[in-house]
Amino acid sequence: MFGERYASRTARCRSFFEEARKVLPGGVSYSIRYFDPYPIYVSKARGQKIWDIDGNEYTDYWIGHGALIMGHSYPPVIEAVKEQFEEYLHVGFPHEWEVRLAKQVIKMVDSVKLFRFTNSGTEAAMYSTRLARAFTKKKFIGKFEGGWHGGYDCLHIGVYPPYDAPGSLGILDECLKYTLVLPYNDLEGVRQKVKGVDLAAIIVEPVLGAGGSIPAERDFLKGLRELCDEMDALLIFDEVITGFRLSPGGAQKLYGVTPDLTVFGKILGGGEFPVGGFGGREDIMELLDQLKYPEAHERAFQGGTFAANPITTRAGYTLLKELDENPEIYQKINSLGEKAMKEIEDLFQRYDFKAHVTGIGSMFGIHFTPEKPKDARAAQTLKDQKLAESFFKHMLDNGVLYMTQSMPHLYVSAAHTSEDIDNLVSFVEDFIRKTR
Repeated sequence: MFGERYASRTARCRSFFEEARKVLPGGVSYSIRYFDPYPIYVSKARGQKIWDIDGNEYTDYWIGHGALIMGHSYPPVIEAVKEQFEEYLHVGFPHEWEVRLAKQVIKMVDSVKLFRFTNSGTEAAMYSTRLARAFTKKKFIGKFEGGWHGGYDCLHIGVYPPYDAPGSLGILDECLKYTLVLPYNDLEGVRQKVKGVDLAAIIVEPVLGAGGSIPAERDFLKGLRELCDEMDALLIFDEVITGFRLSPGGAQKLYGVTPDLTVFGKILGGGEFPVGGFGGREDIMELLDQLKYPEAHERAFQGGTFAANPITTRAGYTLLKELDENPEIYQKINSLGEKAMKEIEDLFQRYDFKAHVTGIGSMFGIHFTPEKPKDARAAQTLKDQKLAESFFKHMLDNGVLYMTQSMPHLYVSAAHTSEDIDNLVSFVEDFIRKTR
């Protein structure tokens, strides 16, 4: 029943997927982009809308992995990039836009005093972890169940059950020897796990991404800050998703907790270009400084051919400057997100439907679980998988896109409207009625 309309109107997408399988493993370039029976292939994207190659229109709540805070093809960013195309592209030398963007990040995020650019969030997490070990001269890194920090071997564990297994084939046991998987929103459980450990750092998402848009409790983050101080370890916030989305100063501004290092990505490049970055305390970041430490063996390495490339940094500067100067953008996306969360949760309660909403501001997750989850373990192990997949197909039938088919993650952009949210809520109610 669910998904029939989608299948009936996407013949070209189906055919293209079969072609894709001949040249791409699994037919995609990132496994989460696949959904059953086959994914859409995009022909155009503007604002909050996407069109597939069959000509179907969708309201997009995935919105570039949450990166497109202003929606697809935001005109000021596109215009800035067009201008940059006429000046210079990849030069392999320093340029003004990397300096401008770094200054903008430092202006917006209080904890960041020095900054470095990478090409992805994975690289930023990798280099910040290396830097933490270099600075503390310790080995162990704590990360959380359900926490996703990219494909770096040392952190690629504990994302999905079973939490004690590597998240990929090919990761050596030696790479994970000094990684501790910790329980989210459970400070006492964390304390027990790290007791007596040579702890270099704890890395945490203030709001779990892959774990289902589950916010950390304020006292939990404050407790992690105190614990790291007690153990002379660093606290690293992974704000690849939450950075510049929840507020101009990120989640750390909302929670009032100051990390030592922060990992960024996605929105840092205007939402449109590959990017990552990390920054934090001056005394830590100086370990990357070739002037202060001229010998390679005396400093921590970080670099990349396309790191801080002019297109990415100009796009990022254009967007972040606008976000910084226009607080009404956050008022809009947060109010729309809160409206969606409240009205969908109210529906679940009214119909006594075993599902719940978690989230904060403009990002939220829907969980087909008997109780509202406070951590990834509950969200991932107690969910009704078949119901989640049926819900995904129902939304496809109604022209709504999000990821993933097994756990709904939705992000609101400034391009979304109150009418979009009303339609979303209506589709949720229709699904509840059909499945009851």
